[in-house]
Amino acid sequence: MTPKPVRPILFSGIQPSGNLMIGNYLGALKQWVALQDQFDCLFCLVDLHAITVRQDPLALRRRTYDFLALYIACGIDPRKNAFFVQSHIPQHAQLAWILNCFTYMGELSRMTQFKEKARKGPENENAGLFDYPVLMAADILLYQTNQVPVGEDQKQHLELTRDLAQRFNGVYGEVFAIPEPYIPGIGARIMGLQDPTAKMSKSDVNTYNYIPLLDEPSAIRRKVMKAVTDSGSEIVRDPARPGISNLISIYASATDEPPEEVESRYRGKGYAPFKRDLADALVALLEPIQARYRDIRDDAPAFDALLRAGAETARVRAQRTLDRVHDAVGFVLAG
Repeated sequence: MTPKPVRPILFSGIQPSGNLMIGNYLGALKQWVALQDQFDCLFCLVDLHAITVRQDPLALRRRTYDFLALYIACGIDPRKNAFFVQSHIPQHAQLAWILNCFTYMGELSRMTQFKEKARKGPENENAGLFDYPVLMAADILLYQTNQVPVGEDQKQHLELTRDLAQRFNGVYGEVFAIPEPYIPGIGARIMGLQDPTAKMSKSDVNTYNYIPLLDEPSAIRRKVMKAVTDSGSEIVRDPARPGISNLISIYASATDEPPEEVESRYRGKGYAPFKRDLADALVALLEPIQARYRDIRDDAPAFDALLRAGAETARVRAQRTLDRVHDAVGFVLAG
């Protein structure tokens, strides 16, 4: 009997902060749905990372449930994947402590994201914020991850993860798999509606700069119609015209059309009809996602059972790696 091929392991974590929005869906979640049949996927809500910034407890709990329900509504199947909350798996923090002892202060002090966040909020320059990349490394290495989807802001953290895995393996043997960045072949980089030179952010203070997945149709239409375009009226992609180029990218990604077809269809028609049709396309895309989300969130017992099952699956897998690490460093293993 031919053994079933082992699929490479893919880990992805997202913080339950802000609002999951169209940029998250078109730029990542939509692609992840297709990856479920190619990879052994682990999808994690990294709530331990979220508290490096002060959180309202009730809001954090609500967003965690909301994000998980939206993942499922977008097509992430918890029957195919490990699907869990980071704080439910104590092995994340346990491995992070061990990796701390293999991480140099200079490495952490060079992390661009820490320096940027510390500059923006010097009153919250806490140890967790400084140590964030080590916990991220633990998240990834705990599951013997082969592939990690990363954006520009996380590439430096993944490089540190690889360095720590290689450093540990160099002392104790092949304990950790060395993760590689996963760059999807197709995936839109969605920029802000009001600032098309910067990536759309789910935590943006300007609510007109992004479209949450749970926005009402009227809000979606209002934001699209107010979106920044450029001088002129041609519907054409041009590096010198980031506003309309971004809207074309959003349209093409939302409708699964080549951008060239979008440009061709609206040649000579101007911004107003293009924006109206883009708003219609986004409303049509999000309506079934919102309906599935409401069904999931309304069934609290089933949702909690799903999270318990996901946590149990993740704990078993995480403990295998933690046992190997404990054995390697010389800890006495529990009987």
